Amino acid sequence: MSNKAFSHEDTGILLVLVTCPEGRSEGIASTLLESNLAVCINIISQVKSFYRWQGKVQQDNESLMLIKCPSDNYHALEESVLDMHPYELPEIITVSVAGGLPDYLNWVLHPDKNKSE
Repeated sequence: MSNKAFSHEDTGILLVLVTCPEGRSEGIASTLLESNLAVCINIISQVKSFYRWQGKVQQDNESLMLIKCPSDNYHALEESVLDMHPYELPEIITVSVAGGLPDYLNWVLHPDKNKSE
């Protein structure tokens, strides 16, 4: 098995995690993709979130978006999510991608170069 698919380096790609109320994630995802801020978004529905907010333990049913984007797009992506998100303080967390399948990583960075002819 080749170690070529995984390396510990900065790929210039982020995985952005965003939770939102069920039913809102598809609209946010569509806007991010149409505006070329993200390349791929997975939506995991029916996530049960427990958290402390304003001194009380809260519980909500949410969706979790796994957003893949070039790190250069992050600030515009964050602004766009904030504009569309219904929460006062939405969860927006970034994870730097340290490696992965080289062809996939290349596609995230250059999605238009990989179009089928």
